[in-house]
Amino acid sequence: MMSKVKVLLVDDEVEFATTLAERLQIRGYEAKAVFCAEAALDTVRSEPPDVVLLDLKMPGMSGVEVLKTIKKINPSCEVILLTGHGSEQSAAEWAADGAADYAIKPSEIETLVAKIDRANQKRLK
Repeated sequence: MMSKVKVLLVDDEVEFATTLAERLQIRGYEAKAVFCAEAALDTVRSEPPDVVLLDLKMPGMSGVEVLKTIKKINPSCEVILLTGHGSEQSAAEWAADGAADYAIKPSEIETLVAKIDRANQKRLK
C-alpha cells in the first residue's frame, strides 16, 4: 500500500485552510494546516511534506519568498501556489522560482486534488 501523500496547507485564512485540510483528509491525504510563513517553514524542516499548498498573499513574508525558502530547505518538496489572481506571466515566474503549479482561489476540491497528485508524481520521478 502506498503511504499517504503529506500535504501542508499554508494560508492566513484559518477557516479556509482548516476546512481544506479536513476535505483532503476525507480523500485520504495526510493534510495539515498552518497559518503563517514561519509555521510553514518550521513544519517543512521538522516534518517535511510531499506537497505544499501555499497562499501567495500573507502577512509578513510573501508567498514567493516562502516558496524559495521551502525549496532551499527541501528541494524535493513540491509547492502549489494559491492565488486570488494568477496570470500566465506570473505562472512562468513562479515556475522559475520552483513552483510545481498554481491554483486560483477558490478552487474546486477536485481541481486541487488533481494538482496535488500531479505534483506528487513529479516529486517521485
